[in-house]
Amino acid sequence: MLKKFIPNLLTLLNLLSGTIAVYFAVKEALVIAAGFVFLGIIFDFFDGFAARMLKVQGELGKQLDSLADVVTSGVVPGIVLFQLISKSVENKSWENAVNSVLKTGNEHYFTSTFFISLIGLLFTMGAAYRLAKFNIDVRQTSSFIGLPTPAAALVVLSLPLILNYSGNEMVSSLIQNVWFLIGLAVLLCYLMNAEIPLFSLKFKDYSWKKNKIKYLFIILTAILSAIFQFIAIPLVILLYVLLSTVENRQLKNSY
Repeated sequence: MLKKFIPNLLTLLNLLSGTIAVYFAVKEALVIAAGFVFLGIIFDFFDGFAARMLKVQGELGKQLDSLADVVTSGVVPGIVLFQLISKSVENKSWENAVNSVLKTGNEHYFTSTFFISLIGLLFTMGAAYRLAKFNIDVRQTSSFIGLPTPAAALVVLSLPLILNYSGNEMVSSLIQNVWFLIGLAVLLCYLMNAEIPLFSLKFKDYSWKKNKIKYLFIILTAILSAIFQFIAIPLVILLYVLLSTVENRQLKNSY
């Protein structure tokens, strides 16, 4: 039946978006790459939603979803971190970040900058490992254990957007610090694979009592987004982890 293919089509559109984003990330057009990753994440959300609504969930869709996420939420953020670290090491200007392209010719590629920048690809490895674990972990049906790869990807892809549009010199200076970027790559790898229970935004019912942490997260996300715009993205992910920790402690205390 046609309806069985609808969720898989959305997943393939996620993969297509991620593949296009790879092209732009390699070309150093990081803002455009971020746009296609955001588009891919939207498709990623709606493929699961469509599968549940149409009641056509299956093993094929589960595996295809993770394969698409490896590209969109794994490979692309890794390349973006690679490019950011490279620019930070070489102290390049960000004025033409959208339109700059990778130079070719007589340049040497295997420099110290190249090997330092490879640390950014730790993100890709951590994301792939997290997605593989997710596929065989029966505990993650209504919640998550470890930061979901799309959430971690949003943190990384927000960085070029902040650099180009925020105008906050202090934040921009931090993002262009190589040690910050290396630390962020390691931290996100850890969070994606840590045994930290995190809530999902799936609602079994819509009562305040059973979902107050989720509602609080949605309200604070709206407030942060209105105030800080692109800077709000990493703040929202941090808030997500903190509120999940609070919820976990509340559940432990209730037993």
